[in-house]
Amino acid sequence: MSTPKIRLQFAAQLRKIRKKLDLTQEAMAERVGMDIRYYQRLESQKPNAVKIDTIGKIAKALNLLSWKLLKF
Repeated sequence: MSTPKIRLQFAAQLRKIRKKLDLTQEAMAERVGMDIRYYQRLESQKPNAVKIDTIGKIAKALNLLSWKLLKF
């Protein structure tokens, strides 16, 4: 079964934002307050489904509006 396109788009958006902030995946996970392995899966080629609460948590940690994480 292939990975849904929206998950891949979200992973790419996270990666783009993280790199723009010049953060490693470890630093990003720490900033957001999540396990590094979970964060790595969010950015991977086969990302996990993400809960809306998690999107909110990431956005808050980055001082962004949640919709900006979903603007592909």
